[in-house]
Amino acid sequence: TFEDEGETFDVRVRLAESQRNRAAAIRSLPVRTASGDLVELHDLVEVEEGVGPVQIDRQDRQRQITIMGNLAEAKPLGAAIQDINSIEQEVGLPEGIATAFTGAGDMMAESFASINFSLFLAIVLIYMILASQFESLIHPLTIMLSLPLSIGGALGGLWLTGRTLNIFSMIGMIMLMGLVTKNAILLVDYTNLLRKEHGLDRDEALLRAGPVRLRPILMTAFSTIAGMLPIAIGIGAGSETRAPMGTCVVGGMITSTMLTLIVIPVMYSLMDQWGTGLRNLLWRASDEEVATNRDEVALPVQPPSPNGDGEVATRSAKKGKHLRTGS
Repeated sequence: TFEDEGETFDVRVRLAESQRNRAAAIRSLPVRTASGDLVELHDLVEVEEGVGPVQIDRQDRQRQITIMGNLAEAKPLGAAIQDINSIEQEVGLPEGIATAFTGAGDMMAESFASINFSLFLAIVLIYMILASQFESLIHPLTIMLSLPLSIGGALGGLWLTGRTLNIFSMIGMIMLMGLVTKNAILLVDYTNLLRKEHGLDRDEALLRAGPVRLRPILMTAFSTIAGMLPIAIGIGAGSETRAPMGTCVVGGMITSTMLTLIVIPVMYSLMDQWGTGLRNLLWRASDEEVATNRDEVALPVQPPSPNGDGEVATRSAKKGKHLRTGS
């Protein structure tokens, strides 16, 4: 090493260029032994000609080999990664060798991880907002049952159109989280209004809320589908990237609108029935606990008073209060 003004530089010594072009020059390199004598390298080692890498790359102090490749025509990146993983499992790797994707494959994995977290966060926020608006923990679950109904339609739309599940289609599914819940919100909110202000029972309120809310549900659903159709069809520049997003929204809105009108009233009735039974069970357990706490054992703490009125002072064994009881 060479030090200059506080900086350290590595110094590497090598032969002159004229002595680096012949293999015999390597064999005749002088090597100093432990006794201080100089011997030639060919007396100590055997030099053989072979094939080696032009350069050695390392990452985290481990040797690495990077294999570059381009996708075949109409071959999605996700399908190519699955093919590589299957080939790796079939061939098998020696012990101590690991593989990892870089470039576009690594970026896709990071993007999908971020999208999945965003999807989970959207579901949590939707539940929190609905719970605060409806002041209930049961009805938000009923409304959010429309989410899996839309996912099936989104995947079905991608399958029918031959498009893939990519970043843009995942963004479309996140959009569905906010779009498909509005149908259930309209239905459940009006049902609760009829039960609270008009005193209708659960089944009668559902039967009246369905026809009344059918028109606004269909109007909002059709307007959303009509607005996303040009994107789903793929009109304009860059449409091949936006088309999966539009396909997910259109397919999810169609299935969720049709199934929400059937599934949500049924699940509302079941969830409300289960919630009522759970509340009754909790109230019954609470009443029994209160009744148990109120049971008191009267123990005499002093003899009857000599005035002949027959009154005895007693003390509660649990509460520690003085009670006056007539004889």
